[in-house]
Amino acid sequence: MSGRLVTVVGASGAGKDTLLGAARASLAGDPRFLFAQRVITRPAETNPHPGIEQHIPMSEAEFEAAAADGAFALSWAAHGLHYGIPRSIEDELAAGRIVVANLSRSVLAEADRRYRLRVLLVTAPPEVLAARLAGRGRETMAEIALRLSRAAPLVEGLDLIEVANDTTPDIGAERLLSALKDAAE
Repeated sequence: MSGRLVTVVGASGAGKDTLLGAARASLAGDPRFLFAQRVITRPAETNPHPGIEQHIPMSEAEFEAAAADGAFALSWAAHGLHYGIPRSIEDELAAGRIVVANLSRSVLAEADRRYRLRVLLVTAPPEVLAARLAGRGRETMAEIALRLSRAAPLVEGLDLIEVANDTTPDIGAERLLSALKDAAE
C-alpha cells in the first residue's frame, strides 16, 4: 500500500501552523503519520510562540546546493524566501505512511502528479486573516494588504477538503485532526 501526501494550504494568517502544531501533538504517538519539517531560507525563530513551525533554516547558498543535489521532493519560492520538503518523505510514502506537509499552492499540481495527494484548505474570513498577520509583527499593514490580495487560486480537480478555522484554535484543530484521520482510512 502506498501512503498519502496530505498538504495543508491556506492564506497567510489562516492558522495553518497553529492547527498543524495541535495535530502534530495529538498524533505524536500514531505511527501512521509523519509531519514533514520544511527547509526555509529564514533564520530559526528565536522565541517562537506555540504553533509556530520549527523549520530547518538554510542560507540561500545552502538551499541552492541542496536543490542541485536533489535533496527536495518539492521546492518553491514565495514572499522572498525558498522552501523545500526533504526527499526523505518518499521513503515514508512508500512505507504506507501519511505524510503531512505545509505546501504552497504553487506546487500542488506537481505534488498531485507525483504523489497520492489530499489537500486540506484552511480558511478564515479576511478580517481574521489580517488581524492574525498584524499580530505576528513581521509586516506592515501595507505589506499585509498586499499579501492578502495575492491569494493564489487552487488547481482544479484536486482531492480537497475545506477546514474552517473561523472560531477558536481548539475547534479549528479538532476539524483539522478529523480531516487527517479521514485521510488515513
